[in-house]
Amino acid sequence: MTTLDIHNPATGTLITSLAADDAKAVATKAGLARAAWPAWRATPMAERKACITRFAALVKAQLESLAATMTRETGKPIQMSRNELNGFLGRIDFFLAQVDAAVQTETVFDEGGMTEQIQHTPLGVVANISAWNYPWFVGGNVFVPALLTGNVVLYKPSEYAAMSGLEMARLLHESGVPADVVIPLIGGGAVGAALMEQPIDGLFFTGSYATGSHIASVLGPRMVKLQLELGGKDPTYVCEDANVRNAAESLADGAMYNTGQSCCSVERIYVHETIYDAFVAHFVETVRGFKIGDPAANDTYIGAITRAPQLDVLDAQVADALAKGATLRCGGQRGAGPGNHYAPTVFTEVNHTMELMREESFGPIIGIQKVSGDDEAVRLMNDTRYGLTAGVYTRDEAKARELLAQVNAGSVYWNCCDRVSPRLPWSGHGDSGVGLTLSTHGIQTFTRPKAWHLRQP
Repeated sequence: MTTLDIHNPATGTLITSLAADDAKAVATKAGLARAAWPAWRATPMAERKACITRFAALVKAQLESLAATMTRETGKPIQMSRNELNGFLGRIDFFLAQVDAAVQTETVFDEGGMTEQIQHTPLGVVANISAWNYPWFVGGNVFVPALLTGNVVLYKPSEYAAMSGLEMARLLHESGVPADVVIPLIGGGAVGAALMEQPIDGLFFTGSYATGSHIASVLGPRMVKLQLELGGKDPTYVCEDANVRNAAESLADGAMYNTGQSCCSVERIYVHETIYDAFVAHFVETVRGFKIGDPAANDTYIGAITRAPQLDVLDAQVADALAKGATLRCGGQRGAGPGNHYAPTVFTEVNHTMELMREESFGPIIGIQKVSGDDEAVRLMNDTRYGLTAGVYTRDEAKARELLAQVNAGSVYWNCCDRVSPRLPWSGHGDSGVGLTLSTHGIQTFTRPKAWHLRQP
């Protein structure tokens, strides 16, 4: 039997070793899921909703222990783990409230004895290769609507959040979802590769562009439905009329929340030259005030880097920026002692020759660039292969709308950042991926539209 070792990224200590799946086990579990699908598909919507309602109640009742588990295995500050779980409960409420209308058969024409209808039928076996940075959010965006719409789920949590993944499956099973309708798969990349070899009907992946591109090359020729939520290099522009202090405090949080390990973290900031110095001063002051420490402590804001190899990425971006003339305002080095820690890092005098401004950092590091005006800001915001989120800070809504309409991004923000709503679709442009989750569209993405042409005799 193979095992997966789970380490605490804040201390480096071994938490536990989990039994892991091999290719044979993955194939067996895929077969069980396929066999379970007809019965789950035939289960009335009211019963499927009742299971998810009970699931939400269990999450709420066990929230503290679930948050502690997430913090131990990912290094996420405990208060942020609680925030994620509470936010997840809100997403469940949205899915439960909207699923009936989202998948109701639509009559689009009824005239002269001819009726035309659109029926939403479940995909079948849905595979989900999930992420570690927001395991409950990212996983739940898939398995909750997938189950509600009559699909079965092969759920592979990230190897860096496997304990949380097993908790999700446990609570779903305790809620009445049959064991073969949601099946967890434990392991690293080899398990994901074995999962792709199975006769699945859809694959929903959150992770790097490199892995997403590989998945597309493998499953695209098989015509498997794909949703690929990939990376971002999310920009924000602070206009000359912005409230400088408010913008600086908001964007510092947007850049550093979850230790910068969010797909929609602010990763590039452009500031109008007339307020640049004042913005930088307020921003650095805010970042210096963030509490660094034990992720299990209630007052910790900056926790651990979940994946140790990411420390090398951050080191490389820092060295590259310094070599090319950037000014280091704070941070720039690993934390002392055991575990995967990195100091909150702010650079100014940056430009687009630097890796810091071009490639995803996924850590507590940010570059702030001075711009002469709106045209330069928009040009630089679009100078990227990614297109996940983008924001503008200004007192003028019309101006914000005009600027954001020119930016290639799936989500745009006016005077806010690093925000996801279950009511809005989550998608991206370019190398940020294809497909979507969330919103009513994110419910329908787990179905196939079936067109009915019905003529009266």
